[in-house]
Amino acid sequence: MTVDARPILADSALSLEERDWIDAAVQAIEADFARSADTHLVKLDLPRLAAAGIDLYLKDESTHPSGSLKHRLARSLFLYGLCNGWIRQGRPVVECSSGSTAISEAYFARLIGAPFIAVAPRGTAKPKLDAIGFHGGEVRLVAPGEIYDEARRVAEATGGHFVDQFTYAERATDWRGNNNIADSLFAQMRLERHPRPAWVVVSAGTGGTSSTIGRHIRYRQRGAPQTKLCVVDPERSVFFDAFRTGDWSLRSGSSSRIEGIGRPRVEASFLPGVVDRMMRVPDAASIAAIHWLETAIGRKCGGSTGTNLVGALTLADEMIAAGAGGSIVTLICDPGERYLSTYYDPGWIQAEGLDPRPFHDWLERFRGP
Repeated sequence: MTVDARPILADSALSLEERDWIDAAVQAIEADFARSADTHLVKLDLPRLAAAGIDLYLKDESTHPSGSLKHRLARSLFLYGLCNGWIRQGRPVVECSSGSTAISEAYFARLIGAPFIAVAPRGTAKPKLDAIGFHGGEVRLVAPGEIYDEARRVAEATGGHFVDQFTYAERATDWRGNNNIADSLFAQMRLERHPRPAWVVVSAGTGGTSSTIGRHIRYRQRGAPQTKLCVVDPERSVFFDAFRTGDWSLRSGSSSRIEGIGRPRVEASFLPGVVDRMMRVPDAASIAAIHWLETAIGRKCGGSTGTNLVGALTLADEMIAAGAGGSIVTLICDPGERYLSTYYDPGWIQAEGLDPRPFHDWLERFRGP
C-alpha cells in the first residue's frame, strides 16, 4: 500500500479581502489610541486628609473620546475580537450593556465601519441610549435578566459577533502593560509624594478593571505588594456577598440602581483572588458623594464615581485612625450629565426611597482640619 505523506492543506476561513479589512480596522483603532492623550490624575485637596499626610487622587476616565472608563475596555474587546477573527466585515457587533460599555463599543464600531447592536435593560438612562444612537448604534431594550440570552440570540440570528464583556473583559486587556489603566495610573503616580498608593479603589461591573489592576499590582510589586486593591459594591449586587461567603452561585432578582456597576450574578471576568478587600456602599451614600464632589471639582460625575469615593474616604478614615500616611487612588468613571433625570433629580431620588442627607455631614468632615 502506498501512503501519501503530503500534508493536507486547508484555506483560511477568512478571505484575503476580509484579512485586509481586519488589518485596516486594527490600524484605525490603534491610530485612535495614538491621537488620544492619557486621562488626567486629579488630586483632591481636602484639609483633613492633608493634615494626616494622606493624598487622594481621582483618575478621570470620563475624558476618553466616548466619555467613560469603558473606552479602554471597548478598545481591548474590539482588538481581541478582530485579532481572533470573530469580528467580520459587514456583520454586526452585538453587546449586552446598561449603557457606558455600549456607548464606547458603538464608537469603535463606527470607527471601523461595523454595524452595532446594543441589548440594554429597560430603565437604562435615556442620555445613555441617545449616546449609543449618536455613534450609530441600534438599541434593543429587554428585561434586565434577559440581556445575556437576547444578545446571543441576536448575534446568532444576524451572523454577528457577541462581544460578551462579562466573560472576556479580564482576558482581552493585557494587564502587564500596554497602557492599560493600571500601567497608566502607576506611571502618573511616579513623581507624587507617595508614589505607590496604599489603596486603589474601584467598583465592579464586569470585573475587568479590578482584575487588570489587581493582576498588575501583583506583577509589578512582587513579594510583598505595598498597594492593596479594594473593590466597592453597590446595593442589589451579589459581588460583595459572594466574596464574603465564598458562594459564587449567588443570584439577585433586581438590578443595581448605580448604573454600570453591580451585577445580579458573579461574572466570569471578576477575579476574587486579586482583590484584598470588598466594601458594600449604600446607594444613598453614592448619590450624596457625587453631589458633594461637584462642589469640590465643579462638575457632575456618574453614580459609580460616588461609590468609589465613599470607599476611598472610608479607607482614609481608617488610615487617620491608625496614624498611617500614604496615597489612595480611585476613578471618575463617567460624566454626570448622563444622569440628570436620575441621580441629579430630587424627584427620582425620593421615588427610589433614598435619603442622601445623613451622609452629607460625614463627607463635610473631610473639608475641615
